Amino acid sequence: MKGTRIKINGESNYEGYLAVPDSGRGTGVIVIQEWWGLVGHIMNVADRFAEEGFVALAPDLFLGKTAEEPEEAGKLMMALNIAETEKILARAVKFLLAQPATEGEKVGVVGYCMGGQLSLFAAATNPQVGACADFYGIHPNVHPPFANLQAPVLGFFAEHDDYANAAAVAALDAELTRAGKAHEFHTFPGVHHAFCNDDRPVYDGVAAGRAWSRMLEFFRQNLKA
Repeated sequence: MKGTRIKINGESNYEGYLAVPDSGRGTGVIVIQEWWGLVGHIMNVADRFAEEGFVALAPDLFLGKTAEEPEEAGKLMMALNIAETEKILARAVKFLLAQPATEGEKVGVVGYCMGGQLSLFAAATNPQVGACADFYGIHPNVHPPFANLQAPVLGFFAEHDDYANAAAVAALDAELTRAGKAHEFHTFPGVHHAFCNDDRPVYDGVAAGRAWSRMLEFFRQNLKA
């Protein structure tokens, strides 16, 4: 791993994983976990951002807990304290912007699965978020206040997804359109939920690579220092 585990704002209960580019400076990005927790895959995503010149912070929303099986992961997701999660995300944004390595006055936020919905929530509750990427976001108890959303949204979805299905994507698209919020959605044909997770059998390298490239372009366009 390229990065290090850190305490967020000195809060003993709030930790995360911080990856800094070799240059020592870069635009900040918050990386939000899937329902598995802050596992190796998410830390690797933060490392990949650092390799692309970003300062990436992945906060630990499950406070040290992780899961290996879907049933266990689902229980952790449904037990998530949304009020505390909002506080963790706000502190993560503030912490990242305060880092000497972070350039600019705003950060990007990206999340996968559960984290995708939370990326929308973080963007709508933190005006310091300048761009939001949502990968097949889902969480039934998270309702972003889109009226407050200032950042443009980039969404990636799968054709075959029992969680964020076509109807759910269409509903989100309509909600953002009604609210007058800038957004761009892409649905990849033939792939399944979590197609970007290379630790899972549903991983699709072609679709994941295309989404990654478009996301980097999106962040670089909207987060210029």
